[in-house]
Amino acid sequence: MSDGAVATTIFAVFMAGTVALGLAAVRGRGKQGGLAEWSVGGRSLGAVFIWVLMAGEGYTSFSYLGAAGWGYNYGAPVLYVVAYMSCGYAVGYVVGPMLWAYARRHGLVSISDMVAHRYGRPWLGAGVALLVTVFLLPYIQLQITGMGVVVSTISYGAISLNWAYFIGFAVTTGFVVVSGLRGSAWVSVLKDVLVIGTLAFLVLYVPLHYFDGYGDFLDRVVREKSDWLTLPGSGGSRYGEAWFATTSLLNALTVVIFPTTVAGYLGARSADGLRRNAIWLPAYNVLLFVPMLLGMAALFVVPGLVGAESNLALFKLVVDSLPAWGVGVIGVAAALSSIVPMAVFMLVIGTMWGSSVLSLLPRWRGPRRQKLASQAVVVVAGALALVLTYAAPNTLVRLSLISYEGMAQLVPMLLIGLVWRKLTLAGAVSGLVVGVGIVCALVFSDHDPVFGVNAGIVALAVNLAVALVVSYAGPAGRRDERPDAEVLARDPLGAEGEDGADGADGEGERGVRAAAGP
Repeated sequence: MSDGAVATTIFAVFMAGTVALGLAAVRGRGKQGGLAEWSVGGRSLGAVFIWVLMAGEGYTSFSYLGAAGWGYNYGAPVLYVVAYMSCGYAVGYVVGPMLWAYARRHGLVSISDMVAHRYGRPWLGAGVALLVTVFLLPYIQLQITGMGVVVSTISYGAISLNWAYFIGFAVTTGFVVVSGLRGSAWVSVLKDVLVIGTLAFLVLYVPLHYFDGYGDFLDRVVREKSDWLTLPGSGGSRYGEAWFATTSLLNALTVVIFPTTVAGYLGARSADGLRRNAIWLPAYNVLLFVPMLLGMAALFVVPGLVGAESNLALFKLVVDSLPAWGVGVIGVAAALSSIVPMAVFMLVIGTMWGSSVLSLLPRWRGPRRQKLASQAVVVVAGALALVLTYAAPNTLVRLSLISYEGMAQLVPMLLIGLVWRKLTLAGAVSGLVVGVGIVCALVFSDHDPVFGVNAGIVALAVNLAVALVVSYAGPAGRRDERPDAEVLARDPLGAEGEDGADGADGEGERGVRAAAGP
């Protein structure tokens, strides 16, 4: 049997197992509950499942491809990923339980629901859902592309890129439509076992196989590639100290309100579980050093990679030095690192549309119908990303430039709005519009970084200033008569029993009314 056939067979077996595992996750639950059971796992996932799920969202195909590519091209600037994720988990220690309690108390299942409930405007939730969809579609496309590159490479060309793209879409859609967040959590367990095992092997194997151990490898890096060890990295990149600090700060604030992160929060069984999760999640970031180091090792083994080829630095080492079965197993780990986050991205888009957009139509109201609508949107969103991957890949690639920085502009509307009653609807919307506009203007005119600073944080500063000025000096608008306890989020310490009882079913008329506003 050829190397390609061996690796492809291993990949096919694991993909079939992935779908089976996702479907097994909801055995006996498929007909229970409505949107909350599907979208946030019935708010009942324990600490282990939440840990692997949220770790899985952070460890995507970028970790195998992009992190190695950045390590290969620039070196030290790639460490911003470790910095912002670790800082974000610290922020999430406070924010996660707050969002969990707020959503549980009011029967909400997404950030668009939260915004609609906080400001009492269903149309605002629909608008946020549309905006977030635009920002998330590029992530789906990037995961499809990443998986395609991995599968085509590990199959030694036996599986074409186009077929690999379709396999990624089909496998992910197959289990997420049926099993929802719970299925993604179960598959995350398989993914994490493979990721931890393969990276632990590679971090030992590569330096010993290609060098005389870490001493020789690191000595060569210091002597021959010293620029890779300091900011701004190799080749006089634009990613210096100011960029590193501002990007780490911006992303740490953004990751805690990122829709996929919030989906993990809302699926938790308790607020204490989220706090424990925030303590232990940074440990997973240690794994990110492996592809970064191996990307730098590839500088000496496969020099001269340029452009998109540099993203294959890690896999060129793997294919060059390991037997076909080993290539297949490592490829499966990388493929699952695309599938798990892609599943949650699709799930979040479907949930927001089902609960905040289509629910505005009378015929789609009610938990069961919202769930069906959400599942249909999952298929449509995934198919749209797949078609654009084939037909117009540069469209979503361009949008991906503003995705994270654009999502950051929701921080004042959501986080500040949930703790400060005086932030008005007009202020929040004005800040959001200005912030997104500035991000688009700076990024698409190639002014990111701007004066060495992340363009997104410049936009966020202006966003916040506009929101405050308009809130204080702008029109008062319609007075919201609801008490603070109904509108604002609070720390759930000592009140988990009340929260649990208040939103135990996560469904029903109360949840629908809350999501739609007063």
